[in-house]
Amino acid sequence: MVKHIVTFKLKGTEEQRRKAASDFRDALMALPSQIEVLKSIEVGLNENLAEDWDVVLTAVVPTMADVEKYAKHPAHVAAAAIVAPLKESRACVDYNF
Repeated sequence: MVKHIVTFKLKGTEEQRRKAASDFRDALMALPSQIEVLKSIEVGLNENLAEDWDVVLTAVVPTMADVEKYAKHPAHVAAAAIVAPLKESRACVDYNF
């Protein structure tokens, strides 16, 4: 199994960032029923305003090849489009466990 962990730093006002992050979270949480290789997903919105990152997600898929299947799935692409206009930075770690 592979854990796919991604963090996002958004730009804009606090209100814009919170709205986009919340909408993004809701779209991501709907993905397991739409993407067969996605075994689970957890999405957190940063509550510590002293920190720079806004969203973190942890997804579980069976193989590294499935990370790409998940990333290219139309439902995931649509979810990612929610934060795309405000995305300042993205960091990702994928590892087998």
